[in-house]
Amino acid sequence: MKFKMSEKSLFAVLLRSPWWISFVLVAVIALLAGALLPKAYAGVGMLGGFPFFVIGCMAMWRQRNLPSAAEIEQGLRLLSGMGWRDFSALLETAFTRQGYTVEHLQGAADMRLEKKGVHTVVSAKRWKAAALGVEPLRELLAVRDALEAQNCVCITLGQVSAKAQEFADQNRIALISDGDLVALTAKTIKIL
Repeated sequence: MKFKMSEKSLFAVLLRSPWWISFVLVAVIALLAGALLPKAYAGVGMLGGFPFFVIGCMAMWRQRNLPSAAEIEQGLRLLSGMGWRDFSALLETAFTRQGYTVEHLQGAADMRLEKKGVHTVVSAKRWKAAALGVEPLRELLAVRDALEAQNCVCITLGQVSAKAQEFADQNRIALISDGDLVALTAKTIKIL
């Protein structure tokens, strides 16, 4: 049985927040416990911050290689200035570095990735569109079903409409944009 944490829970929010926020909460809990609880119970009260310490460590581990805000801005500027051929080659290199086999497709999906028998279709050709609506996601979903792929990914630099985000969530479509896109391509951009 797999446990799924609510995206709105405090721990889920802290996992997505900068890692140091969790450690600040640990310090606040320890200070409050030390100041407000009787000496005999202060140590036990301070242990109440332990789950936040664990979350902070997890967030730090996840965020260890993420690009900074300045690197994200620079990366997005570089990506938005690329033509389709260069961008496609960049994605292929990035996915290959992660151990995927890449096959180029025509139509609503641009690539089919395979890793350990799991197939993923990727739509990236509209990465420069100012906004991402539901229709390109419907087309991608149809390709995923037609090719019997397990996953699908849509890559965009544009704003994702609320309806598109809802549609993606309901249909297990991963959206890669902004910082996630820069993180995906960061090592590859440096070697180009």
